[in-house]
Amino acid sequence: MATDIMAGLFLSLDRNGPIPLYFQVEQRIEEAILDGRLPAGARLENEVSLGQRLNLSRPTIRRAIQDLVDKGLLVRRRGIGTQVVHGRVTRGLELTSLFDDLSTTGQKPSTQLLSRAIETASDVVAERLGVSPGSPVLHIRRLRIADGVPVAVLENWLPEAFTDITESDLSTTGLYDLLRSRGVSIRVAKQKIGARACSTADAQLLDIDRGSALLTMERAAFDNSGRGVEYGSHFYRPDLYSFEVTLVEK
Repeated sequence: MATDIMAGLFLSLDRNGPIPLYFQVEQRIEEAILDGRLPAGARLENEVSLGQRLNLSRPTIRRAIQDLVDKGLLVRRRGIGTQVVHGRVTRGLELTSLFDDLSTTGQKPSTQLLSRAIETASDVVAERLGVSPGSPVLHIRRLRIADGVPVAVLENWLPEAFTDITESDLSTTGLYDLLRSRGVSIRVAKQKIGARACSTADAQLLDIDRGSALLTMERAAFDNSGRGVEYGSHFYRPDLYSFEVTLVEK
């Protein structure tokens, strides 16, 4: 068991600050996995025991553990318990943007800015970013092009701190590069991938037939303090772009 190691991980939990306790627990366990303090195969104590020792509710512990299971860092095994899957995660698993992906594969990315506006956050956008409904957000919509061929339409919402991002900024660099240049460290994201049929307007933007299949992705990204920094709703040409996912048996 990794009980002795776990005992020292949670001495500095901030129970009165703005960062959710589940995220603090998750972050500390993840750091211990990444730096090798919790090696591959190490077993964690059960949720009830850990919650009692930390004086935290079982749902708080369960969410922290489940997020780490979803990341592929932990696995639940019947009759054994929860174990560490990887002692160290390679940098190949880092979050990237489409701009990053295209550059890495040797393609030349470019951007056509379709719209940029400061709006009030809808209920959905507010929930994804963790801000108050009606608060100012930057809403942008861009066409991403690779070697002269349209690949995706990217629609994003950013919190008030980034409403000063200009049209020039958005036309010359990727969004994640832009955020990193402002000192933002994107730590984790929740992502959903799906598909839908292409509308007439979408077909014109991507130069494909109306009714063709589109690959869709929604992502909410958070910095290393747990604050929402970006929510995106994107769609891609599936003949030019795909997602690769590592699956872990639970």
